[in-house]
Amino acid sequence: MIENDCAEVMGIRFPKLTLDRTVQFIGEVIERKSPELFHVITMNPEITMACQKDRELRSIVDEAGIITADGIGIVMVSRIRGGNLPERVTGYDTLLRLLESGNRKKWSFYFLGADAATNEKVCGVIRTRYPHASILGRHHGYFSQSEEAGIVAEIGSLKPDVLVVALGAPYAERWIHKHKSTLNAKVAIGVGGSLDVLAGKVRETPEIWKRLNVEWLFRLLQQPSRWRRQLILPRFAVKALLYRK
Repeated sequence: MIENDCAEVMGIRFPKLTLDRTVQFIGEVIERKSPELFHVITMNPEITMACQKDRELRSIVDEAGIITADGIGIVMVSRIRGGNLPERVTGYDTLLRLLESGNRKKWSFYFLGADAATNEKVCGVIRTRYPHASILGRHHGYFSQSEEAGIVAEIGSLKPDVLVVALGAPYAERWIHKHKSTLNAKVAIGVGGSLDVLAGKVRETPEIWKRLNVEWLFRLLQQPSRWRRQLILPRFAVKALLYRK
């Protein structure tokens, strides 16, 4: 993992980096052309909680190249406990910044995830908005076990600078870790439902909701079926504030 001043939340070390510095650091990794895949994990409270009981997942997180705080709850807990994370660094915002940098520096990308129609549409949107970023390949996320080896082989042969995986958390993190030795990407990042947003399938959170740190509420109002997932947030807050090693 990146060596930097870190804040600990439930035993997990989060580097005290802003979004700008995070993307700058990932860009330096890409330009360095290291032979090892650099795994970026955008941690939300759900994954953080799961790590407390799931040793395999915790090991994957501990081995990551960098972990970002994808949840205002993580940032707030860090501040209350004296860790003082500077800001939330979401998978969606990180993806957009990587695309902007990739457009300037002509990086290559592979997009894995979402349904077939959304995957196709989002790649069209990206080609229009970021014409100098190269899309080497793409595949939807509803592949069978028998198709998986072929997808991994394709990514490995294409050797993208950035592998974007939208298979849902923490499955995306497990998938990247499982195949990290053969993917031949410089950087791999799980981005949750970001492709759905970028493709226009799901409405992007208005900036005012983000500034007020209530993006979770906007998502809940847009997708009421998420209420069960949201129940973990108060549980996370209590456990994280009371956490002792």
